[in-house]
Amino acid sequence: MRPSARRRIPLRLRRAPVPWERQEPTWRAAKPSLIAQALKRAQSRPSGNWYVIGASRDLPPGKALGITVGSTEIVAWRDGDGRLRTGPGACPHLGAPLQESPVRCGTLVCHWHGLALDGGPVAGWEPYPAFDDGLLLWVRLDRMGGEKPTERPCLPARPRLGDGVDAVYTAVGRCEPQDVVANRLDPWHGAWFHPYSFVDLTVTDAPDDSAGDDDGFLVEVSFKVAGRLVVPVLARFTAPEPRTVVMHIVEGEGAGSVVETHATPLAPDEHGRPRTAVVEALVAASDRRGFAVARAAAPVLRPLMRASAGRLWRDDLAYAERRWELRAQGRFPG
Repeated sequence: MRPSARRRIPLRLRRAPVPWERQEPTWRAAKPSLIAQALKRAQSRPSGNWYVIGASRDLPPGKALGITVGSTEIVAWRDGDGRLRTGPGACPHLGAPLQESPVRCGTLVCHWHGLALDGGPVAGWEPYPAFDDGLLLWVRLDRMGGEKPTERPCLPARPRLGDGVDAVYTAVGRCEPQDVVANRLDPWHGAWFHPYSFVDLTVTDAPDDSAGDDDGFLVEVSFKVAGRLVVPVLARFTAPEPRTVVMHIVEGEGAGSVVETHATPLAPDEHGRPRTAVVEALVAASDRRGFAVARAAAPVLRPLMRASAGRLWRDDLAYAERRWELRAQGRFPG
């Protein structure tokens, strides 16, 4: 479809849908070496030691959030001004789990012996740098990351908050962050592995081994709506840092919309196998007049957006987990 037609008519009726088993195979184009090089470039980029720990909306005032990133136990809460505070999740006194402690007027009060934390250093407890971008919560772990720290995380371009409809989906898989990132740097699997969501997928541009910082995968794809109704778009996949892959809609309905996939390493499971949290932020935007109705209906749309992401990630985590299993056995074909 021509760009001008894409812009005027968001929906298209597919004339003769191709059966799943008769669509063009993509395995020749999805070269393991090409995906491996894209992953290697992503891993070589600085993160500033920042890790996503959750959704901003999931941490209201008066609540504490606990997460273990790698081997680092973390607690997060909001102070009296609503600012994000983070630090070690164990009380420095006798090791109480601070995520189970109440927050009173912006102060986290240990429920074992009453040690009060306002976000500043006290009694051996030292805070971690934290950042709330309005959609996601971040913590900076310099000892774990081992890189040169930055003042703020590497944030992709997104629609301004309030101009779009946003949702955040979180899932946990038995794999490492690189397996999640590799999944997202393989756009060729979309129409084969997710036929309920994507059709007519073509990767029109893929970075080669000599690609520099301005690399990315350009993909023509149609999102299925109902029956033969689809929305064709042009999307670009990039990896701005080691644990993040971003899809921008660059042409078609919803141009400017973004899907950010962040992979955060968690504590291993009881068998010592790695675990990774997938935190996916979806921000839908449109300059059509009718989109104001969607913004007003955001509370209703968010659960639907999370459900759609959840269906995709049930499959994609199976992909990532299988990739880790093959790597652990030394059988990965990359």
